[in-house]
Amino acid sequence: MSERRTSPVELLWDLVFVFSVTQVTALIAGDLTWAGFAHGLIVLALVWWAWSAFVWAANAEEEQSRALRAILLLGMLLVFVAGLALPSAFSGKATLFAVTYAAVRFLHLGLYAHASRRGNASWSAISGFATTVAIGMTLIIVGSFLTEGRQVAFWTVALLIDYAGPAWLTRERLRGLQQVAIAHFAERYALFVIICLGESIVAIGLSADAHRIDARLVIAVALGLATTVGLWWIYFDRFADRAEQRLRGHDDVVLAAADSYSYIHLAIVAGIIVFAVGMKVAIRDVAGDLPDAARLALCGGLALYFAGNAAFRLRLVGAVANAQLAGVLGAAAVFAFGGGLSTVTVTALATVVVIAVCGLEQRVTAHGVEEL
Repeated sequence: MSERRTSPVELLWDLVFVFSVTQVTALIAGDLTWAGFAHGLIVLALVWWAWSAFVWAANAEEEQSRALRAILLLGMLLVFVAGLALPSAFSGKATLFAVTYAAVRFLHLGLYAHASRRGNASWSAISGFATTVAIGMTLIIVGSFLTEGRQVAFWTVALLIDYAGPAWLTRERLRGLQQVAIAHFAERYALFVIICLGESIVAIGLSADAHRIDARLVIAVALGLATTVGLWWIYFDRFADRAEQRLRGHDDVVLAAADSYSYIHLAIVAGIIVFAVGMKVAIRDVAGDLPDAARLALCGGLALYFAGNAAFRLRLVGAVANAQLAGVLGAAAVFAFGGGLSTVTVTALATVVVIAVCGLEQRVTAHGVEEL
C-alpha cells in the first residue's frame, strides 16, 4: 500500500478542481478590492479543504475500491456545479454553492466511514472531526441566506471551525487516523501544485489572446512564463522528492503530513493563484502602468508562495530556508518601490526575484547542504 500511486479516477476527479481553481482566479481578478480578495481566498480555502479531505480518505482506500470510484464520480458532479456557482458565491448563487459544497464534504465523511469499516482508518478520529465538519457546513448553508457581510462572517467562522477540527480539537486522536500511503499522498499534493501552476499559464494565455501581438506583449508573456517555471523549479527540482523521503521516515507521519501538506500547502497554492491574478491583469494592462491592486496580487502572491515553501521545509526538516525568506523580502520590495513603473518593468523585477531565489538555492546545493 505504501507505494500506491494516483489512480486514473483520481486524475479525472482533479479535472473538476482545475475548473474550480480557474473560477477562483476569475472571481478575484473581476474584483481587485480588499473585499474581492477576501471573497476569493475564502472560496479557495473551501475548495482546497474539500480536495485535501478527499486525498486523505482516498489514501485510506484500496486503489481498486468500487466505493472510492463511485463516490469520486458523484463528487465530480457536485464539485462541478459548485464551480459553476463559485463566481456568484457571494451573490445570487450563494445557496447553490453552499449546498453542493456541503454535499461534497459529507460524501468525504461517507468514504472515510467505508474505509474505517474495512479497518483502514480509525472511526474515533473520523467521528471527532466529523462534528466540526457538520457544524461548519451548517454555518455555510445558513450564511448563504444572509447579506454579504454576514455571509462572509459566517463562512469565515465555518472555515475556522472546519480547519480546527483535525488541527487542534482531535489532534491526539489524529495520530492514529490511518496508515499513510506515502508515495500516493505526496504525489497527490504535488499534482495540485501543478494544477495551480497550470492555471497561471492559462491566465497569461487568455489575457494575451485579447491583445494584438507585439514586442511588449511577447516580453510580458515570456516574463510571466519564466516566473511560473521558476516557481515550478523551486518546489519540484529538489524538495518535493526529498520531502516525500523525509515523511517516509518520520516518527509521527500523520501529524507531519497534516501540517506540511494539508495546512501549509494552502499558502503555497494561494500564493500561486494570487500571482496568477496579478499576471492576468498585468497582461491585460500591458501597455500601461500596473495598478496598485494588481501589483499587490503579483508581488503578494510570490511572497506568500515563498513563505509557504519556507514553512513547508521548516516543518519537515526543521531548517530555515534562507533563499525563500530572501524571496519574501524581494517580492515585498518590488511592491513597495514599484508604484508608477510600467507593467513590463514590474513583471521583470518580479521575475528577477524568482530567478534570484532559484540561484540562491542552486548555490546551497553546490555547497552540499541537502536539507533545503
